[in-house]
Amino acid sequence: MLTTVQTESLLKEYFPVWDSLTREEQLNLVNHSALKEYGKGELLHRGDMDCVGLFLINTGKIRTYLLSDDGKEVTLYRLGRGDTCILSASCALATITFDVYIEAEEKTQVLLISSSFFSSLMEQNIYVECFSYKLATERFSDVMWAMQQILFMNLDQRLAIFLWDELSRSEGDVIHITHEQIARYIGSAREVVSRMLKYFVADGIVELSRGGIRIIDKKRLRKLI
Repeated sequence: MLTTVQTESLLKEYFPVWDSLTREEQLNLVNHSALKEYGKGELLHRGDMDCVGLFLINTGKIRTYLLSDDGKEVTLYRLGRGDTCILSASCALATITFDVYIEAEEKTQVLLISSSFFSSLMEQNIYVECFSYKLATERFSDVMWAMQQILFMNLDQRLAIFLWDELSRSEGDVIHITHEQIARYIGSAREVVSRMLKYFVADGIVELSRGGIRIIDKKRLRKLI
């Protein structure tokens, strides 16, 4: 459990409009914020859950996705340290009407601002309201990019984009990920992803190992994007 001083320090670092709050609003924000920890694979928010609040990510990574009736997942976006997840506070934004799932990709620590307080703070402070809708717009852009890939791009291009993005987050040329995870992230089936990766191997773009993918020809991978 954080002290008041520690909570305030995190809010100063991660809440962009902290300096635009009155001192009273700042103190109330501190009192309505709590540090939460989630294990790998644990849900932070489920489609039919009540609106939990605003997540400010301190450590770890989270994934936001849609889940169909038949269990198919479509990843909308992924966030890491310093990012803010607004869709978990969708009840504060009347324009957001769809349900999403949010899970921890690894052990994750977030600062959670309660939804009821955040909603009232938006009504009181124009800077918080502008920040919230700007953030929602950015996340909607992420969602549209995910939909564009699924609807209009071939699987080889979607897979290449995913591998390139993961490579930028990795140290070295090896991406530690399973075929099942890739399938969830790009909205496909594991068997299809495995087959496409074999084509990439045959073309000399990647090498496969247990639980990992080594990129051996970055230029050819980039050309697929």
